[in-house]
Amino acid sequence: MNLINILDYTGTLAFAISGALTARYKRFDWFGAAVIAFVTAIGGGTLRDVLIGTLPVGWLRHSAYLWLIVLGVVLVLMAGRTLEKMRHTMHLFDTIGIAVFSLIGLEKTLAAGLSMPVAIILGAVSAVFGGVIRDTLCNETPLIFSRDVYATVCLAGGVVYALLLQRGFSSSVAGLLMVGSIILLRVLAIRLRWQLPQA
Repeated sequence: MNLINILDYTGTLAFAISGALTARYKRFDWFGAAVIAFVTAIGGGTLRDVLIGTLPVGWLRHSAYLWLIVLGVVLVLMAGRTLEKMRHTMHLFDTIGIAVFSLIGLEKTLAAGLSMPVAIILGAVSAVFGGVIRDTLCNETPLIFSRDVYATVCLAGGVVYALLLQRGFSSSVAGLLMVGSIILLRVLAIRLRWQLPQA
């Protein structure tokens, strides 16, 4: 198992937990929690794979994704009260998820032979689209449509990756620094309440 697979599985589990916590907060039943965890974890990657022509999409070819989603739901069902007491828990798992999926989406798009600007955009799509579906199903305004700095940090992380490659860094190092920069920017945005200007 290489680093990309480890990061991919980590992001899937993080997003599944994030989705299940949202469903718990909305007082959904266990089936509703599983549905929200599922669409949060695989929504962005599914759209990305369809757009770049990678079919069947990843979760249909590898059952590990489904088991990770089940694990995320079970963890929330068993320890949801503890997780809810931890401040910003949902933001933490969501932040890890968008950072990892931004990198996965970017590298898979590059592997498909598309340009770096397209890869940066599809990296962000991979990261945030599952959250868009989650928030829509939970009757919430998706974060990318609010003034929160969310998808913007994914794009910024992609730019960091591109600049590091230009300066001779390996893709592995550039990827880890991209993930770290997205997490750092998102945490700072939450703590310092950074917002984009209103349209």
